[in-house]
Amino acid sequence: MDGGGAARVTRTPEDVFRDFRGRRAGMIKALTTEVEKFYQQCDPEKENLSLYGFPNETWEVNLPAEEVPPELPEPALGINFARDGMAEKDWLALVAVHSDSWLLAVAFYFSARFGFDKESRRRLFNMINNLPTIYEVVTGTVKKQSKEKNPNSSSKSNKSSSKKVALSIFYSSLISISTISWYCFSQRYMEAESGKSPPSMPSYKEEEDLRESPEDYNDEHDNTLCGACGESYGKDEFWICCDLCEQWFHGKCVRITPARAEHIKQYKCPSCSNTKRAKV
Repeated sequence: MDGGGAARVTRTPEDVFRDFRGRRAGMIKALTTEVEKFYQQCDPEKENLSLYGFPNETWEVNLPAEEVPPELPEPALGINFARDGMAEKDWLALVAVHSDSWLLAVAFYFSARFGFDKESRRRLFNMINNLPTIYEVVTGTVKKQSKEKNPNSSSKSNKSSSKKVALSIFYSSLISISTISWYCFSQRYMEAESGKSPPSMPSYKEEEDLRESPEDYNDEHDNTLCGACGESYGKDEFWICCDLCEQWFHGKCVRITPARAEHIKQYKCPSCSNTKRAKV
């Protein structure tokens, strides 16, 4: 489904649901029937990779979009790095959870893009909840529920469980957005009070420290040098800290954008990544 374009096209919740169902089917293939192919494509030696599903029920593992902001919400970044660090079934389940979250984000992006009203959004959400989540399919939860419940109650139970999982993911996304919004608001306030431009958004590791002492954060990073190019911090420049060596880098020097950084739980700079691979 095309989310852009100059001409405004009228879409319905059913159109968005068909898009959702096609992307979902493609991602389920990657995590079940075509899992060997998916596993091989998620090489930890490669850069940050993401799993994409398409409306025609196909999938691909690829790098995130270069443009910021992207045309669609971005899926989880760096799914390949954890492939060899945990049991395969646990890794697939984790990817499945993030895939469910991404599908909801895409569906509600379209609902906002096409101007759905409250009733249309409710209709779309109800149609989505009539399907089991990718996580339930990958972990076999759907089959377990059908065996434990009798035929008269299984349908209602599955729908209720799906709704709880979907709502949990949806509210988690809202919490993440609220955190970013809080940060932007506080930095705007600091800028107005001090007459200085705020620093670029820090990694999640630094958010808690920033809340405690934002002025110390500015002073500390004014004299910090980029671990890649050796240049000092510049106003309005985005940069990121390595969680292993705690060295800072300009985002452009390590090819990390603010949009990508939002999805990175633990960032490892190129040097630390290479060192880890060499030991392995």
